[in-house]
Amino acid sequence: MRLQKISKTSFFIATTLLTLLITACYPDHNQSTFDPQGPVAASQLNLFWWIFIGGMIVFVLVEGALVYAMIKFRARSESDIPAQTHGNTRLEIIWTAVPALLLLIIMVPTINGLFYMYEAPKLHQANHVLEVIGHQWWFEFRYPDPNDPEKEIVTANEVYIPVGYPVPLNLDSVDVIHSFWVPKLAGKTDMVPGEGNYMWFEADVPGEYYGQCAEYCGTSHANMKFKVIAVSEPDFKSWLQVQSNPALESSDPLVQEGAGVFKSAGCTGCHATKTVVNKGSKGRVGPNLAHVASRRNLAAGMLRNSDENGSVNDALLQKNLRTWLQDPNEVKPGNLMSSGAQVYTDPDKKLTEEQISQLVHYLSSLK
Repeated sequence: MRLQKISKTSFFIATTLLTLLITACYPDHNQSTFDPQGPVAASQLNLFWWIFIGGMIVFVLVEGALVYAMIKFRARSESDIPAQTHGNTRLEIIWTAVPALLLLIIMVPTINGLFYMYEAPKLHQANHVLEVIGHQWWFEFRYPDPNDPEKEIVTANEVYIPVGYPVPLNLDSVDVIHSFWVPKLAGKTDMVPGEGNYMWFEADVPGEYYGQCAEYCGTSHANMKFKVIAVSEPDFKSWLQVQSNPALESSDPLVQEGAGVFKSAGCTGCHATKTVVNKGSKGRVGPNLAHVASRRNLAAGMLRNSDENGSVNDALLQKNLRTWLQDPNEVKPGNLMSSGAQVYTDPDKKLTEEQISQLVHYLSSLK
């Protein structure tokens, strides 16, 4: 009875694990690597199949030989003494040579894939490089200013790229090791503080591509998300031009009051609202909030501000801003804002509902 119960439990666990495995590999999943939407991801998936097939060949050969030996040389009775074999030179050469040959075959696409991943942008002579900086727990993106080569346009957690265009990325981190990963566009690449790294990707079709930090980096690592939004080249240039301009200024009294609260509450100590900065200048502790009201997501992908068609919904944006300002730790556990800003650590400086409303009006005007 006990053995039957263990057998049922084992079957249930195995079935559950198999189901989860199949679900994780489903191509339509947001972070599935089995649905490449760019040349880098396609190259890496092709390499995966080479390695997988090679591994399966070795597995079948080894397990087949093991099963064959178990059946052919099994003991017929307790008195049987198996024939003693002391080495077989031919067999040893075969089982050494076959795996070595398979490794040599797999080595060719592996090396080609590595060269392709690093050299392709040079072949295309890409005329701009995107700077990506990892923070706990959000991503900062910097574009060359189309109006001034000595300036950069700073944004956060959403990166726009033109479709069919190779985008080189310079990767860095200001605190701990992060890893930049957009499964449908390219594999993981580490971001090591003070040790610049680089990669590139390209999107074949327009759409939203989910990104994620893939190296454990602290409390809120799982919530360190971002999105790559691929659009047509004219739309990309239009977006970049808008980003190079200051956020719209509103004369609405509530917005003006919110701007005052933004300064008096100390928000400017961590967040900038100026989108264009000198090239190579240091950023702030928190994300740049210039044009934050035009972003499809808030809090590094934790709250969605847009409708299904990708347009920002003002009502949803304001609701999300209020939710975030009231209790950021509830939305994104472990975030530095809730543990470092005085309005959350000092009860005497806690934001009132009126101040939160004013801040919501101000931030939702930054388009």
